[in-house]
Amino acid sequence: MIRTEEMLLNVGPQHPSTHGVFRLVVTIDGETITEAKPVVGYLHRGTEKIAENLQYTQIIPYTDRMDYLSAMTNNYVICHAVETMMELEIPERGEYLRVIAMELGRIASHLVWFGTYLLDIGAVSPFLYAFRERELIINLLSELCGARLTFNYMRIGGVKWDAPPGWIDRVQEFIPYMREQLKGYDELVTGNEIFFNRLKGVGVYSREEAIHYSLSGANLRCTGVEWDLRKHESYSIYDRFDFDVITREEGDALARYHCRMAEIEESLRIVEQAVEQFPESGPVLGKVPKIVKPPKGEAYVRIESPRGEIGCYIASQGKKEPYRLKFRRPSFYNLQILPRLLEGENIANLITILGGVDIVLGEVDG
Repeated sequence: MIRTEEMLLNVGPQHPSTHGVFRLVVTIDGETITEAKPVVGYLHRGTEKIAENLQYTQIIPYTDRMDYLSAMTNNYVICHAVETMMELEIPERGEYLRVIAMELGRIASHLVWFGTYLLDIGAVSPFLYAFRERELIINLLSELCGARLTFNYMRIGGVKWDAPPGWIDRVQEFIPYMREQLKGYDELVTGNEIFFNRLKGVGVYSREEAIHYSLSGANLRCTGVEWDLRKHESYSIYDRFDFDVITREEGDALARYHCRMAEIEESLRIVEQAVEQFPESGPVLGKVPKIVKPPKGEAYVRIESPRGEIGCYIASQGKKEPYRLKFRRPSFYNLQILPRLLEGENIANLITILGGVDIVLGEVDG
């Protein structure tokens, strides 16, 4: 008679495939996962509590450090919340620069996910190609704001400063180049039989489960739910652009891959239209008091980050610091479904499922 016993396995916290400082305590019986417990908090910095002792403009750099792969959208959501409370008018040129910066950031974020995800499951070349293209975007954003990761570019009322001469032209030149590279990715990866079989039918959940677990972004849209805040609760100037909300019906790891890759093309469409409509001149920062003091009250705004719905709640007592500030971080909510997906799975599929969720631990921990 063969006797087996369960084994406790630590995945992380210091492992590249956990996409940050993340620990997963897995119980396995043979090669089957019987239980998985996420352990978070290794990157906790107390951002929301720190914010209660900072002026509103001083909070913006802290948002860069949450989801450090899409800092532009983090910058925007805090500014958007304050602007909503103060009913500020944003100059058109500033809004266009915001949209272009956020969509370039979205593409760069998806490229990091694409490259690292393929690396997770054993393919090295896509990682190198993805980071080659990401470098071009980072160079553009560096020209715009002087930084490569923590941008601190958005300001309450607009943006930090105008684009340098020729910058818009360089963005325009990038669009056809990126589209050509996407075709190459498709030929290299999407049609690969090994890749297809590795993801097809892995980590499946239904649209009801996705809604129940408060999933958002590609993790929600991969189940057929057509929900994108840029389209359905339009903010900034997104209602001026023609783009599609990408959905799939299968709800598996392959569907999430298809959603994110197609979203890169939609972001390119938005950037292309924004560049064509870009105002020739005008201010990039509206009329904002030197010391920002939103009126007494509260506000909650939400926008579409590369990982889903990021929200910002502010309670104000009319002072220069918020009485309370809370972020709704999509990575934290998307991570909730992981124990359910891993239970009963083969240990070989663990990283395939975890990587497909697309988490950034700085955002999970706060």
